[in-house]
Amino acid sequence: MNIFQSAQPSLFDRAWLAIRYPYDLVRNPLDALLSIPALSFLLIPTFSSYSTSLNLLFFYVTWSTLILSNSPLKVEVLGTLGIRVLFYLLPATVFLAFDGATPNIAAKAKEHGESALPMGEGRGGGKGRWWRTALVSTANVLLGVALQSCVELVFTELLHIRSALKVSTSLPMPWAIAIDLIRGLFLREIFSYVLHRYALHHPDSPLTVHHLSWQHTITAPYAFVANYDHPLAYIVHVFLPTYLPALLFRFHLLTYHIYLAIVSLEETFAYSGYNVLPSGLILGGIARRQERHLMGEGKGNYSCLGIIDFIAGTSLGEDVVEDITEEADNNHVQERLKGRAKRGGRKPKSRSRS
Repeated sequence: MNIFQSAQPSLFDRAWLAIRYPYDLVRNPLDALLSIPALSFLLIPTFSSYSTSLNLLFFYVTWSTLILSNSPLKVEVLGTLGIRVLFYLLPATVFLAFDGATPNIAAKAKEHGESALPMGEGRGGGKGRWWRTALVSTANVLLGVALQSCVELVFTELLHIRSALKVSTSLPMPWAIAIDLIRGLFLREIFSYVLHRYALHHPDSPLTVHHLSWQHTITAPYAFVANYDHPLAYIVHVFLPTYLPALLFRFHLLTYHIYLAIVSLEETFAYSGYNVLPSGLILGGIARRQERHLMGEGKGNYSCLGIIDFIAGTSLGEDVVEDITEEADNNHVQERLKGRAKRGGRKPKSRSRS
């Protein structure tokens, strides 16, 4: 008998390893994220006075450290989850807390006043369904991250082909990132329109009844409503339009995280219900179109940005071109007012008396 031969793991050992796997999956990337290189990645480019070249060097060193010290799947999954938490779940929670803690102030900032408050009297107060909406929305976000992980496992472990997203130590050039973002957002707009209109609002679609009985029961939205839906409807409405462009163009992971951050912020503000939104990004028009879609029983405004609705003639209320024109006019008026204020603040020239 060879005493040095390694023993096969018992059933108990395999079960214990299966139980520990999720913990190990999270622990190692978190250790890297909390290390000095990761902190330099997050803090130095923002708060330091170093040159751009040196900041890019720190960025590259940190990115290479993360990729080389962790498996590509761990970096992708934990990074995706972090983006969704930081740019969607956290702001949505802050907005919800603001609406609940200061209802009088929040009602003035809402497009539909007190009736749009998640914890308003018209929605059952503090015991209303807001908690269920937030819970389902969070679960759907986690479902999206899990589906993305499954796609990567199928590609790499089952089919033995390259990963769905490009994960490497090399970084994409800025113009390559910009091109991918533009075509990714535009393709998301097309997918969103087609799937939303024909899979979730067509009378012959089996998903229509689920979508209408879940998300469309909330007519005055708040941020968590963006991902509140039946799980199958969520996959068709949110996950597929967002993930398919990145899959088809095989985004670099860094590009995908930037793209996902933009999408997450758009969801947060578009469904926030506030009438005071950051100017210059046409967010106000996007938010109004989402509200009209929910309040109009899904008879139009199927796309995210409203571009395809304008082309197809399915816009409800003001279309995206009218929003852009109105935004430009408002900015022009503000610039003229600032110019007049500056001229008004000048001392008048003294006239010589004859």
